[in-house]
Amino acid sequence: MRLVPWTADDLARRLDDAVAVYGEAMGYPVDLLDARRGYIGTHLRRAGFRAVATVTTDGRLVGFGYGYSSAPGQWWHDQVRSALDPVARQRWLTDCFEVVELHVRPAAQGHGIGASQLTALLGMATGTTTLLSTPEADEATSRAWRLYRRYEFVDVLRDFRFPGDARPFAILGRPLPL
Repeated sequence: MRLVPWTADDLARRLDDAVAVYGEAMGYPVDLLDARRGYIGTHLRRAGFRAVATVTTDGRLVGFGYGYSSAPGQWWHDQVRSALDPVARQRWLTDCFEVVELHVRPAAQGHGIGASQLTALLGMATGTTTLLSTPEADEATSRAWRLYRRYEFVDVLRDFRFPGDARPFAILGRPLPL
């Protein structure tokens, strides 16, 4: 396997593969994946867009991650901003790189792929902070949570609910650079 930086065009070309990895990693039903395909398409031209992918020697996509500069007018940014107090808004959102997606196929998890992708992605990121959201989970058993804690992500918001999704999420952040 190899880790490669991706351009927006690379992700656009492999969008179906990326959505399949996303669906496997998150355990989401197919009907939700169609909507996600559209969201990712709108993210490709955002300022500060950066992406990475892990592919096998025969080109199979094993994992991917991407993000961009978080800014007012973006749905996720505005949702999180509305839940933060003014001091936290200033600290976390003034010059923020938003990690939008970071996924590894379940069969390939536990081998450092997610850590490699996160390291590479944040190494390319612009900004003085980074934020991400992840479903609330048992921190001791969740691979994602253990990864984020290993990279010194701290709680910014807990038990946050995005409109249209009943599940609680955590908003985690850390200063940049790594």
